[in-house]
Amino acid sequence: MSNQTSIQAILVCQGAEYKAVCRGLSRVTGCTPSVIPIPVGTKTNSIYLPNSQDIKKILNHPQPRVLVMGLCGSLKPKYRVGDVVLYKDCVYQENTGNTLVQKCDATFTASLQEYLQDKISVVRALTSDRIIWLKSEKRLLGQTLDTDVVDMEGFAVLEFFKSTGVTVAMVRVVSDGCNGNIPNLNLALSHDGSVQPLSFAIAMLKQPIAATRLIRGGLRGLQVLEQFTTFLFQ
Repeated sequence: MSNQTSIQAILVCQGAEYKAVCRGLSRVTGCTPSVIPIPVGTKTNSIYLPNSQDIKKILNHPQPRVLVMGLCGSLKPKYRVGDVVLYKDCVYQENTGNTLVQKCDATFTASLQEYLQDKISVVRALTSDRIIWLKSEKRLLGQTLDTDVVDMEGFAVLEFFKSTGVTVAMVRVVSDGCNGNIPNLNLALSHDGSVQPLSFAIAMLKQPIAATRLIRGGLRGLQVLEQFTTFLFQ
């Protein structure tokens, strides 16, 4: 990518997604961006981002560019497991029902779109406080909020950086389609965004078919995320 050197950092969820991006970058020679792991969840990032030393280093850069990467879930049938999507904006629905929108940087996003062309789809994302696990709810949210994919961090990242002068773009890989349920893993998520292994295992065992779907989709999504990272920064 011609302007790869101008991306100072990649933000990606801690754990498997972080490892996949690091593996992808390990195949790239030359100057690569730093990779910063962030916690899962909107509220956790609202606390983490202002207090992170790694983030403070980005804010000190004269013209910082940050790329958010990771996995997401589909809210519409046209976006399938393994598809790479480029965000134009993120929608967040407050408890009051009020809908807020944060936009990704238009120039940065357009440059990525021009470079990647048919390898990606440009989408509107929903950022949710919880895991959307029922296929019926996925499709309903896609229709009522006119959103294409769902994550748990995008809006919080854009909101934090909006007044800092940092330009942000987001690229994610679909790891969960909207044609089936996945296990309800909400009780397995800790307040700090980490996963509680025992609660996770119990939730997976309770819904074996949904668990298989989640595992298959996750493995495929991580594989594409790793390959795409190499391609983007080569």
